[in-house]
Amino acid sequence: MGEDRYPVRGKTQIRVYFADTDHMGVVYHGVYLTWFEIGRTELMRGRGMAYAEVERRGLSLPVTEATMRVRLPAHYDELIEVETSVSSLRTREVQFSYQIRRGGDRLVEGTTNHLIVDKQTGRAVRLPDWLRDLLC
Repeated sequence: MGEDRYPVRGKTQIRVYFADTDHMGVVYHGVYLTWFEIGRTELMRGRGMAYAEVERRGLSLPVTEATMRVRLPAHYDELIEVETSVSSLRTREVQFSYQIRRGGDRLVEGTTNHLIVDKQTGRAVRLPDWLRDLLC
């Protein structure tokens, strides 16, 4: 998952709120995608540029594909950690990989693919050098 070629990674801690859980008392599966987003935006912020700045520069990174495998559930009031890494950079696309952990237990793993899009035209564009530098 990008350990050698793309060493950029970050970790973010999140507390599980009651609103994150379903009637079975476990985190609702859609919440994990929200936590992927939090991990991704905090990774970028930790590298020196908030995602809001990427948008101010005229780009957006919409999700074009997401995968997720839940191995163990998270529960209300647990402290979990989202580890996010850049796993692939292409001319017009970036892929992030995620592992959600509770202590030593790996709960969820997944990926999201993002197209590099010009906000004005809505068309895919080449990955600019400044964004490549941020993600490498």
